[in-house]
Amino acid sequence: MFGSLAIPASTGGTRSAAAAFPGTDRRYEHSDERNDNYSGGETARPVTNSQTQTRQRSPLSEHLLGSSDTTADLPLAGALIADFSRLLPGPWCTQFLSDMGATVIKIERPGAGDMSRANAPLFKTGSVYFNSVNGGKHSLTLDLSKQDGRAIAHRLIEEADVVVESFRPGVAKNLGIDYDTVSGLNPGIVYCSISGFGQSGPLSHISGHDLVIQALSGFAGLSAQSDKAPEVPGFQAADYAGATMAVIGILGGLLKRRETGLGSNLDIAMFDSLFSMCNISQTGSMSRDVGNTGTPMIEVWGGNPRYDTYLTADNKAVAVALLEKRLWVNFCNAIDRPDLIDHDESPEDRHSDHGDKAAAYRAAIAETCAAKNRDDLIDEMTRKGVPITPVYSPDEALSSENVAGRGLIEYVEHPTDGNIPQIVNPLAASGLAVKCRAAAPEVGDATDAVLSGLGFDPETIARFHKDRIT
Repeated sequence: MFGSLAIPASTGGTRSAAAAFPGTDRRYEHSDERNDNYSGGETARPVTNSQTQTRQRSPLSEHLLGSSDTTADLPLAGALIADFSRLLPGPWCTQFLSDMGATVIKIERPGAGDMSRANAPLFKTGSVYFNSVNGGKHSLTLDLSKQDGRAIAHRLIEEADVVVESFRPGVAKNLGIDYDTVSGLNPGIVYCSISGFGQSGPLSHISGHDLVIQALSGFAGLSAQSDKAPEVPGFQAADYAGATMAVIGILGGLLKRRETGLGSNLDIAMFDSLFSMCNISQTGSMSRDVGNTGTPMIEVWGGNPRYDTYLTADNKAVAVALLEKRLWVNFCNAIDRPDLIDHDESPEDRHSDHGDKAAAYRAAIAETCAAKNRDDLIDEMTRKGVPITPVYSPDEALSSENVAGRGLIEYVEHPTDGNIPQIVNPLAASGLAVKCRAAAPEVGDATDAVLSGLGFDPETIARFHKDRIT
């Protein structure tokens, strides 16, 4: 197991999954042989010998990867993750961990699999969405509503280092994969629940849709106007905030376990994650919360004319970021408007709305942008050291010089969709993640391999298929 920290099964009488099936190879049951470097008890204590310095893969990882493993030098090489999550936050989290070397078993419903497989748009036949957050994984189909399905899941959990789930609070318990059950099977597990509003609290029963969370966090209200509802945000900030916090929490849990032998129960709420990142947007409200005025407000959401978007002559858009005085001076000189330079401007003005000067500033910027086509304006301003940039469409961004220069797109061969693009993990350049991950799995593509690696014989595996357990 990851970090040479194999955690023995609980001594509290939990029946091992291997015992549930006569067709299970018992070589993978918790035993002195499997845990020969560690003492017994509820949590493992590393034995201080040279063996503890060698990172070991779980038998299942070894079975799946074999000699083709290219992750040995990555930080999570040897970690085994049982991924019960769906849609975006959980899958993005576990893909990130897979990029860092972990072996990820994605558990899906038999037949349809993860519901995001149906999300548009498509490559030829497969969902771009699904492929973008499930690369590098192994798909195991499992019906958790059936006793045998839960027993197989338990057998996988006994060997795993991490479990990730994203069900509504209470569903994991109904399926027999809640933390109490899982930690009874594997006390050292790093268990991560990702939900909209957490496992407890007044909103825990509400589904974790990104828009709802952005609305309730105050984030979506930043651009609200008195006579118009805010626009739907163009980025799933809550989904990615939760996913990012889950990655950080899991890494912290693994480090904690390596040092102490103790597992972790991570309650990752997308709301909490996003709200914790709203510390700047909440500056005014936090000031008012303790009896102050909260004014003047920091203006980085369109109230500052020098930090906003403008249209050009060809009806395209540019982003203007002239916060610092020296940049504003460069711009004023570039357009031959020295009268707009305020020599008394102070650092406090940087994030202000610029008061009675705002209208003149905004008019000058708008007039300059409207006088030229976007690309001509960008060329001119770039030569003069003025940070005005194009507002790219997704297609333009994907094919941009900077994306190519930073090596952020790689192409991988997909079994049915051919050569498809994938966005590269930003840690790849530092050697902490793979640069090109394997394509997302087909539904159940590793089911037989996983079951075999867990010790089930061919006859038992065939029965699982026949009974629609897998």
